[in-house]
Parts: sequence; structure tokens; C-alpha cells
Amino acid sequence: MNEDAARETWLLMSDLVLDNTRRREVSDALGMSFGRARAIRLLARGPMSMRDFAARLGIDPPNATVVVAGLEEHGLAQRRPHPTDGRAKVVEATPEGKELARRADEILATPPAALSALSPEDLEALRRILERVRR
Repeated sequence: MNEDAARETWLLMSDLVLDNTRRREVSDALGMSFGRARAIRLLARGPMSMRDFAARLGIDPPNATVVVAGLEEHGLAQRRPHPTDGRAKVVEATPEGKELARRADEILATPPAALSALSPEDLEALRRILERVRR
């Protein structure tokens, strides 16, 4: 019974997040796919190795190279030699990339109207529950 309730709840949460129009808003505002916006948001948090970048996005390393090359073409990211591993590269967002990531975060942080309409007590209860689930 609890497993069924957990599955149903998870599907509701997934629908809320994945069906939300914010992804389209981000793509339109930034002029790029949501996948690329996700990549630049990740890089804006700090430099990382290409291997870590691929792993964090859940993509293959060759695909990560293509993504970074596209971001570099638009002046949003740059690669440089890894400080301790001569075979590896570190990728980071440029100031322009960080600005786009900030704009995307601003859009994504705007909650759906239905969530904002919840009472303060319901919002606090939901926040507490989600914090427990995240741990």
C-alpha cells in the first residue's frame, strides 16, 4: 500500500515539474534548448572536469564535448587544461554564460500559481516533507 502511495506521489511530483511551462520559458528567454540551458546552469556553479560535467548531466563524454563546443561557439563556456591532470580539461562558464544561467534560475525559481496559492502552513509542511525525502 505504501509503495503504491509513493509511486502515485512521485508521478504527481514529476508531472508538476516536467509539465511546467518554465522549461519553455527558459528556452525562449535564452534562445537555446533547455538541455543547453541546463548545462550552462551547471557550469555557472563552478568549474569542473569534462568527465564530471558529463556525469552530472547524465550524458556520455563525447556528447559532453559536443555540448561544450556549442557553448564555446556562443561565448558561454571555455575549456582550459586541468591543473593536475595533463590529459584532462576543465570547463567553466564565462561571464556571459553565468548571466544566462542567472536568468534561467530566475525563471525556474518562479513557482506555479497553484503552489503559491497554498496556505503558509501547507507550504511549510510540503517543504519539510521534501527536505526529508531529499536527505
